[in-house]
Amino acid sequence: VVGKRFPGKEAIPYMIAQVIGAFAGAGILFVIARGKIGFTAASGFATNGFAERSPGGYSMMAGFTCELVMTFIFLYVILGATDKRAPAGFAPVAIGLCLTLIHLISISVTNTSVNPARSIGPALFVGKVAIEQLWLFILAPVIGAGLAGVVYPMLNPDKGTLAGKK
Repeated sequence: VVGKRFPGKEAIPYMIAQVIGAFAGAGILFVIARGKIGFTAASGFATNGFAERSPGGYSMMAGFTCELVMTFIFLYVILGATDKRAPAGFAPVAIGLCLTLIHLISISVTNTSVNPARSIGPALFVGKVAIEQLWLFILAPVIGAGLAGVVYPMLNPDKGTLAGKK
C-alpha cells in the first residue's frame, strides 16, 4: 500500500487472510509435532523471540533492529523484482534467494519473522510466553515494510505504481 502497488481497500482483508493462513499452517504443524513423544508447544514451536526467547540470546533492541532491517531488505527486493521494468520470470528466484539469506542471518537472532502473520500463527499455539513478545514481531516488520514502500519509489521514481497505472 505504501509503495503504491496494492490498493488500500484490500489491505485489511489481505492481512486477515494472511493470519488465517498462518494459523492454519501452524495448526497443521502442531498436529504433526504432537506425534512426537515428549513434544510440547511450550518449548517454543519456532515462535519468534528476543532476550531469553531468542535462539542466540539476543536483546530486544537487537531483535527489533534485525527484524526491521531484514523486512526492509525483503520488501525492497520484492518491490524491485516485481517492478514492471524487471526482467520477466525472475521475481521468484530473487525473492526466494533473498528470503533464504534473511533466514540464514536472522534465525539465531529471533527465529526470523519478516511477516507478522508468520509470528502470530505459532504464537497462538504456544500462548502467553510467545504472545508477550509478539508486539515486536508485528511492529518491526510493519515499520520495515513501510520504509521500503517509501524508499523504493524515491530511489526508482518511475517505478512503484499500481499495476497498469502511472
